[in-house]
Amino acid sequence: MKSPNRAIILSAGQGKRLLPLTETRPKCLVELSGRTLLAWQLMRLEAAGIDEAVIVTGFRAEAVEAEVARLGLRMPVRTAFNPFYSVADNLASCWIVRQEFDRDVLLLNGDTLPGPGIVERLIEAPPAEITVTVDRKGGYDADDMKVLTDNGRLLAIGKTIEAYDAESIGFLRFSPAGAAKFQAGVEQALRRPEGLKRWYLSVIDELAKAGVDVRVQSIEGLQWGEMDFPADVDNLTRLSAGWAAKEMVKA
Repeated sequence: MKSPNRAIILSAGQGKRLLPLTETRPKCLVELSGRTLLAWQLMRLEAAGIDEAVIVTGFRAEAVEAEVARLGLRMPVRTAFNPFYSVADNLASCWIVRQEFDRDVLLLNGDTLPGPGIVERLIEAPPAEITVTVDRKGGYDADDMKVLTDNGRLLAIGKTIEAYDAESIGFLRFSPAGAAKFQAGVEQALRRPEGLKRWYLSVIDELAKAGVDVRVQSIEGLQWGEMDFPADVDNLTRLSAGWAAKEMVKA
C-alpha cells in the first residue's frame, strides 16, 4: 500500500460553541501556544512527508487563505470553499472535495489537534480500504464519536451507539479503493432528505456494515486533542505549550 501524498482538512465551520472566541474567526484559526490550530495541523502533515494539503473552507474563508499564505509552507496547500457551511454538516464538505478522493488520501477534522507521531502512525498502519484512528480511555461522554471494534476491524461508529470500546479522533486514511467507495457513499447520502445534516462518519458506519474493509489504528499513548468547547482551548493550549517548549530546546 502506497503512502498517502494528499491530506484533506475539513475546516469550514465557525465553531459556534466557542463563541465569542470564534465571532470573527473560524475555529481552525484559534491560537494555541503561538500557532493557530490549522498551523499545528499543517506542520504535522508536512513533517510526516505529505506532499500536499487541501483545506475545505467556509466561515471567514479569506482569513484561512491569509493564514496559509502567511505560513509559507514548503508543502503546497490549496483551499476549496464550501458555500453550504452554515446550513450543512461536514458530509457536505466531503462532497465539495469529492474529486480529491482519487488516490491514497488522509482526511482530518478541522478541530483535531494531532500530537507528535500521530500522522506517522496512521501512515504506517497495516493496509486497509479505510483506516479510522482511535483512542481508548476509561470513560466516554455524549460528545465523543464512539467506535465499536473487533480484532482491529470497525463494526460501528457514532455518537449514540450503545456498545463501544474506543473513540474516533477525527483522522482517517483511505486506499484508492476505499476512497472510491467513500466518494460514492457521500454522493448517495447527500441524495437523501437528511443528507445536509449528516456527519461524514455516518457514511463510514454504513460502509463498515456493508462489508467494506474498515479497520482501526490505535494512537493510545500519543498526545492529541479536540476543540469543541472553551475548556478545550485551555487544555490544548497547555498541551501544545509542551510541544513548543521542546521545539525551543531543540533550536
